[in-house]
Amino acid sequence: MPKGDVLIHAGDLSYRGEKLEIADFLAWFQKQPFRYKIFIAGNHDFFLEKASRKEIDQLIPEGVIYLNDSSTVIDGINVWGSPVTPKFFNWAFNCNRGEAIRKHWDLIPADINLLITHGPPFGILDQAATEQHVGCKDLLNKVKEIKPKVHVFGHIHESYGTTKNFGMQFINASLVNETYELINRPIIFSLAAPHEAETVSSKTEMI
Repeated sequence: MPKGDVLIHAGDLSYRGEKLEIADFLAWFQKQPFRYKIFIAGNHDFFLEKASRKEIDQLIPEGVIYLNDSSTVIDGINVWGSPVTPKFFNWAFNCNRGEAIRKHWDLIPADINLLITHGPPFGILDQAATEQHVGCKDLLNKVKEIKPKVHVFGHIHESYGTTKNFGMQFINASLVNETYELINRPIIFSLAAPHEAETVSSKTEMI
């Protein structure tokens, strides 16, 4: 792992979504040498969808932050995380496009600086192997409305990478390709709190 202040995982901690897989990931995650460690669930992570909040809290180790349509503040940076993706077969945290999924995006506050979702917004690093854009149009509308400085996601393995649109940085941080081979490197970016000067010394290194 490269060095940094914050380690972010944008979902799919497991393959089958079983509790033991999640626990194994969290044991590894906790040991990583970062001041802050943040994760959200993905469509593979069935345990985190079905378990009670009490069961989940008992599983999450000290020093690890879990976001599920919720927020945290890191060095003055407002962070929001959501596992929700548009419905596709019968995966975890799936939601019908349109009104149903908009209810989740409507929860995102206007002052979010870093947005973490499992799935991408429509048209941005969301092209599947079929060459179709499969991201969420309602999420794109919300992102353009609130304008976070950085939007991190994964889900569409074939579109790993980073780009800038609408004055924002978008990162598809998928580490595996469409056949689940671990071929991609973690992506490093810097983010400063809104009230701080945009200097290297004031920025928080995130991975």
